[in-house]
Amino acid sequence: MDFVTIPPKEIVEKTAVALIEHGIKVVIVEKKEHALEKIKELIPAGASVMNGASQTLEQIGFVEYLKSGRHPWKNLHLPILAEQDPTKQMKLRRQSVFAQYFLGSIQAVTEDGQVLVASATGSQIAPYAYTASNVVWVASTNKIVPVIEDGLRRIHEYSFPLEDGRMKNVGRPGSMLSKILIFGRESARMGRTITMILVNEKLGF
Repeated sequence: MDFVTIPPKEIVEKTAVALIEHGIKVVIVEKKEHALEKIKELIPAGASVMNGASQTLEQIGFVEYLKSGRHPWKNLHLPILAEQDPTKQMKLRRQSVFAQYFLGSIQAVTEDGQVLVASATGSQIAPYAYTASNVVWVASTNKIVPVIEDGLRRIHEYSFPLEDGRMKNVGRPGSMLSKILIFGRESARMGRTITMILVNEKLGF
């Protein structure tokens, strides 16, 4: 199965409709620059912001923008990185799952609106599933697959090998495929906002 080709417009629109029916807001943009601009529109001044590790967020320029401080948000990475005590730093990391806005990407989304997320540590799974008031996912439309089984194949055969190789290339032991979240829907009674920005451009793994 081809995991990199941008699907036809009708498949993207079908997936967007399914996501919306499952309680997920959808924005479709053509280029990565448009995705970053949409994020800037979505997050209000003064909001606390955290993100999971994501090649997609790197590629659209969000990670560098957050580091730059040229925004009106509260960057939760700053107190974490400033803390020298490992125990206290881990506590801050765990507290960051309650960010008002938690951003990241996904590994697959099915045409019937189910989202799959793979993780080495699980650090982004809690905010995605429950703790963050607002979740923003940015994903290339090449992550759209027909059904869950194809999404799992995409994780095992495409996403994980690339992430494992990336980690080894930067001098680390590699990655682990420890936890997989299947996000079926978001109930309105949760009072949260989940937004998926779909980009018609190849990004991430």
